[in-house]
Amino acid sequence: MPSSLHALVTGASAGIGAEFARQLAASGCGVVLTARRADRLEALAGELRERHEVDVVCLPADLADPRAPAQLFEECARRGLAIDVLVNNAGYGVTGSFLSRPWQTHADFIQVLMTAPAELCHRFLPAMRERGRGRIVNVASLAGLIPAPAGHTLYAASKAYLIKFSQALSLENRAYGVHVLACCPGFTHSEFHDVTGTREQMKGMPRWMWMDADTVVRDALAAVDRGDSIRVSGRINRAIKGLVKLLPDRLGERLIAGGGKNFRDST
Repeated sequence: MPSSLHALVTGASAGIGAEFARQLAASGCGVVLTARRADRLEALAGELRERHEVDVVCLPADLADPRAPAQLFEECARRGLAIDVLVNNAGYGVTGSFLSRPWQTHADFIQVLMTAPAELCHRFLPAMRERGRGRIVNVASLAGLIPAPAGHTLYAASKAYLIKFSQALSLENRAYGVHVLACCPGFTHSEFHDVTGTREQMKGMPRWMWMDADTVVRDALAAVDRGDSIRVSGRINRAIKGLVKLLPDRLGERLIAGGGKNFRDST
């Protein structure tokens, strides 16, 4: 990508988000990093500037704040940053059953994983269409394509939303040169399970179920450039998706429920 381009990556402080920033910077794209942890953003920014000599801007923000998407858009405009690549990666999990958490916890989750990505797309898309080029990657999950187990009640629902949203947005914007992708990884090595407190449960998962962030991101960037609207990362995950589609709903739910209790807190 030409050096004049800028990518905005949310949730860029670690894991898949940080890897998106690294690979986009390696391609010559300027990067705008946003997440809550300013110190982590600055450390990553220093790494990217030194390795790739690209423009890197840090805009710390908490997307649980309903004002944050507009503030990010306005700050990019104030700095004259044209966002040609938008990666909606920010996300986390809420453990436990739906009623075990106060509503505000769920409201914040919906804001970060559903409302903020939609608003950022709505704000940055018009300029992409005017320029006749743009890329949007919404980081969803294999969880949005298979039956949802108990626990993390809104997680799979939010990912299914991102998948359908991305499909529709892709169809609406292809004619304008804007490609939209729902990236659907399975289990990926990152800090996700440390944050949710489920690292111990995950130790029981077989090694062949896991992917690394580098592979997931490389695959997603190639897919969005091809014009795909959905990309499930990894052959094993694509096989799981295909198998679940063939099963009756009730049998699929039983299989997921049986395996899900080993790594989810449904209390």
